[in-house]
Amino acid sequence: MFLGIEIGGTKLQLGVGHGDGTDFVALERRDVDQNRGARGIREQISDVGRMLVSRHDVTHVAYGFGGPILGAKGIVQTSHQVSGWDNFPLSQWTEQELGIPATLGNDCDVAALAEACFGSGRGAKSVFYVTVGTGIGGGLVFDQAIYGTGRPAAAEIGHLRPGLDATSPKRTVESFAAGPGITIATRNRLHTMQLAGEMTRDMYDFRERCGGDFQQLTTKMIGEAAVAGNQLAKDQYISATNVLGWAIAQLITLVAPEVIIVGGGVSLVGDDIFFAPLRSAVQTFVFPPLRDAFRLVPAELAESVVVQGALALARSASASSTTR
Repeated sequence: MFLGIEIGGTKLQLGVGHGDGTDFVALERRDVDQNRGARGIREQISDVGRMLVSRHDVTHVAYGFGGPILGAKGIVQTSHQVSGWDNFPLSQWTEQELGIPATLGNDCDVAALAEACFGSGRGAKSVFYVTVGTGIGGGLVFDQAIYGTGRPAAAEIGHLRPGLDATSPKRTVESFAAGPGITIATRNRLHTMQLAGEMTRDMYDFRERCGGDFQQLTTKMIGEAAVAGNQLAKDQYISATNVLGWAIAQLITLVAPEVIIVGGGVSLVGDDIFFAPLRSAVQTFVFPPLRDAFRLVPAELAESVVVQGALALARSASASSTTR
C-alpha cells in the first residue's frame, strides 16, 4: 500500500491506495494555515501520515509539491505561496518522521503522470499536461514516466516568453493566459473604455457582476460573463488562449507528444469559450506536418489528480527500489 501527499498553497491532501488508478483506501484533507508556514504543514503531515501508515501498512510515500523542487535529491527549492520551504530536504525529513522511503515530485508533474496513466492520456506513449489556473504549469510523460526529474525544472510552459520583446522574466505565457492575467487585462480594458466614455451593454453587464467596482472583478465572473454571451469577456479568453495556443504549439513542434491534456480552473468554462479558440491558435502556430498528429483534450481526473499521481509515483519508485 502507498501514500500520496499533495502539498498546495491552501490545501493538504493525503491519500492511501494501490497506485494503479483505483479508488483511495483512505483520503484525508486538511486546510493550510499560511500563517503557520511550512512548519504547520509538516506537523499535519506527521500527525495524519503516521496514522495512515500504521493503519494501512504503507510501504512508500510520494509527494506532489506545489513549487520548484530538486526531485532526485528530495529537496524542495521554495514555495511561492507558503514560507519556510526554502531548500528543505522533504524526502529525508519524511523518512525520519514516518519511517518509510519517500519520493518527491512536483504537483504538476505527478498530475501529468496520473492523467497519462489513468485519465485522458491513457494508452498514449507521450503526453503533455497543462494546468491553467492562478498559474500555468506543465508536465511531460513518456512511457508512463515523468520526464526531467533530475533537472532543476522541466516542461515549464507557463514560463515561456512570448516574443523577442519579452525580455523580462515576468513577461510570460502565464502572465497573459492564467487567471490573474485574464482578470488584469479585462479590468484594464474596462478602465480604458470608462475613461473614453464607452458604455456598452457588456460594460453594464460587468458593472452588475462586480457591484460597480471593476477592481472587484474576478476570473470566475469573467468566465461566467463569457458563457452568458458577453462579447468583451469572450474576447479576453480569445486573447489568453491565443498566447497559450502559441506556447503549446512550440512544445508540439519540439517534442511532438501524442496527447496534450489541459486542465485547471480557467479551462472549465467549456469548449466554446476555451477549447475551441485554443485549438484554433495551436493550429495556427504549430509546425504544419504535425497539425493532425496530436489530440488536445480536457483533463479527465478532478481534484484527486495530484494525489493519484503521487500514488503512481510511489508505486513506481517502490518497484524500482526492489529491482535494484
